[in-house]
Amino acid sequence: MTDDAVLATLIAQIRDVVPELEGHPIARADSMVDLGVNSIERNEVLLLTLQALQLDISPTKLVGPRNIGELADLLHAKLAG
Repeated sequence: MTDDAVLATLIAQIRDVVPELEGHPIARADSMVDLGVNSIERNEVLLLTLQALQLDISPTKLVGPRNIGELADLLHAKLAG
């Protein structure tokens, strides 16, 4: 799976969890906090994204990324092994 596909999956999960963002453009540089996604929603986004990517890792292993692009890069790296 490409990095762009991982990013698209992540953005789709954000829009699924927070339907108000459906028409809102979401870029790699955006953070979920800046988009108004609360901590419970962020956790749900992470869990749904991990499930969609078929990654079996703890969300605690995903600490560090400051924006959606960095999170997508980290997820892509985890997929690559």
